[in-house]
Amino acid sequence: MTHQVRAVVARGKGAPVSLETIIVPDPGPGEALVRIEACGVCHTDLHYREGGINDDFPFLLGHEAAGVVESVGEDVADVAPGDFVILNWRAVCGQCRACLRGRPWYCFDTHNAKQKMTLTDGTELSPALGIGAFAEKTLVAAGQCTKVDRAASAAAAGLLGCGVMAGIGAAINTGNVGRGDSVAVIGCGGVGAAAIAGAGLAGAAKVIAVDIDDRKLETAKKLGATHTVNSKDVDAVEAIGALTGGFGADVVIEAVGRPETYKQAFYARDLAGTVVLVGVPTPEMKLELPLLDVFGRGGALKSSWYGDCLPSRDFPMLIDLYLQGRLDLDAFVTETIALDEVEKAFERMHHGDVLRSVVVL
Repeated sequence: MTHQVRAVVARGKGAPVSLETIIVPDPGPGEALVRIEACGVCHTDLHYREGGINDDFPFLLGHEAAGVVESVGEDVADVAPGDFVILNWRAVCGQCRACLRGRPWYCFDTHNAKQKMTLTDGTELSPALGIGAFAEKTLVAAGQCTKVDRAASAAAAGLLGCGVMAGIGAAINTGNVGRGDSVAVIGCGGVGAAAIAGAGLAGAAKVIAVDIDDRKLETAKKLGATHTVNSKDVDAVEAIGALTGGFGADVVIEAVGRPETYKQAFYARDLAGTVVLVGVPTPEMKLELPLLDVFGRGGALKSSWYGDCLPSRDFPMLIDLYLQGRLDLDAFVTETIALDEVEKAFERMHHGDVLRSVVVL
């Protein structure tokens, strides 16, 4: 059996997305069919549309999603029809060298659904990050579904599927922020704002938000920033130093993904401090640092993949904190939109007008 559903498709590099009918098959072994309730509009979707990921057009966009499992295939035990789930794009295998060493968040063999979703003429679609959730229904590997409390808002919960989890995890998992630490976050878009919230959850005493947009800095304060720095007006490294007794922050999280801001992060940390890169650079970017400074400043230079999260561990915990009022996921939802408004949402995101637009079905 197959399902005809509406979905947002990117047919060519840079071309506006279109709302089309696609064909979704019933789940096979190890797969799940999920009815999407909400899906955030992430920068990664725009990168797909622009051809910045690869050229496997047409793409079925959307990946930051929550919904309800409609049916499952053979050999699926962890989720069942009726479960409210958050989708993730790193379904761990349990068998690779990272998983066998007890580090499944680094899984080197993550997997997706085997069957393909298609256009009505049979053209196979490439689902964004193996999900494709700007659609009424999508087919995923069952391991991409994490069951959470149904009481959560789908619009808020789905954001843990990518950007918000990346930021929170950069602070808690990768940066190992601890009680009393000083933390600086450079770049306060969706991921950086989430890193600020994560630093607060971890007990940081001082959380310094750095950006060039005063609107984002105001939002950062609402999410837990104790200090803000507009680096268009002042030198970010000097400002962070001044706010930390001249020493620099214990942890600096770079959520932009540019050499200039990475250098700021490198020099804005305390001796033996930690730099976490969670912003995603483009292939042509290069970084040059004096090797003596890398040695002399000590500490750790880390990259954070998806916030080094383990969905089965982190999603339910963060949803519990949300339902307890200790994590304001709703603050990340700037607006809710319909499926046919994704292209306009890309424009608002490009201009920095939103933390997240969320498609609600």
